[in-house]
Amino acid sequence: MPNAMLNIVILSAIALGLGPHVTVLAGELPQPQGTVLLTVTGDITNTNGDGAARLDIDMLRAIGETSFETDTIWTAEPATYTGVELDDLLAYVGATGSQVDARAINDYAVVVPASDGVDGGPVVAYEMNGQPMSRRDKGPLWLIYPYASSSSYRTEVIYARSIWQLDRMHVHD
Repeated sequence: MPNAMLNIVILSAIALGLGPHVTVLAGELPQPQGTVLLTVTGDITNTNGDGAARLDIDMLRAIGETSFETDTIWTAEPATYTGVELDDLLAYVGATGSQVDARAINDYAVVVPASDGVDGGPVVAYEMNGQPMSRRDKGPLWLIYPYASSSSYRTEVIYARSIWQLDRMHVHD
């Protein structure tokens, strides 16, 4: 299938609400039109150049947007976080590895099991209370878990995986 046709299939599936969970052939993702916020490399099948998936805000939004309200150990009050679920992001880039090395702008790094990416699980958030997150407010991207939804998300291990100022992910086994 030509790359342009594959892009249409992926985008059409997302527009129809099927999300990236639709099985598609490996292919080329659209090129980012805005500032690249996240670069995903490693064991992925869908890229937009040099073996990487480079995503801007519009591309992240197009994958599928979700929101949840939660309190955190780092913020004074509960807030609503909006972003793309980790499982949807991994499916969109065609991730096949079992681990995700997540790295922040300041090179802080964590290892997140790909199995953390479940429906209703963590999101790569780009908004807090309807506003883009600045670097000062843990943005522009924060891998955040819905801590208020389950005690299993309120552990030191999960808190350590909650990387803010996220800008790179590398998927591998």
